[in-house]
Amino acid sequence: MATYEQPTSAAEPMPSVLTVANIVYALHTLAIVIGIAGAATVVGSFLGSVPSIVAVILNYVKRGDARGTWAASHYRWQIRTFWFALLWAVIAILLIITIIGLIFGYIVLGLLTLWLIYRIARGWLRLRDRRPMYV
Repeated sequence: MATYEQPTSAAEPMPSVLTVANIVYALHTLAIVIGIAGAATVVGSFLGSVPSIVAVILNYVKRGDARGTWAASHYRWQIRTFWFALLWAVIAILLIITIIGLIFGYIVLGLLTLWLIYRIARGWLRLRDRRPMYV
């Protein structure tokens, strides 16, 4: 069996880096709540709402400040969550358009919704505990 070694990034991030990471998780959570409570879907709200777009822009603008610290893994986690969600949403839409894959497309969207909730919740909880994300 292979053993997994945890990264040893001992550098402590600046407080502003943690603040931005928390804001990004909050904005993504707001987008998910808007999708649940509103007429939009969770996936649509996550990918196309103002809070999520602002969150991704913040990630790209501020990720350099987190470089070399354990918080950098959260920025990477947040950015990858957005782009993988977009990829799977496009795949689901293509399946739905073909009509043959209609049911599979809706299944992908449903699973993507659960995956988004999981990724944001898990990341935010680990950030709160000051633990890195292992991606």
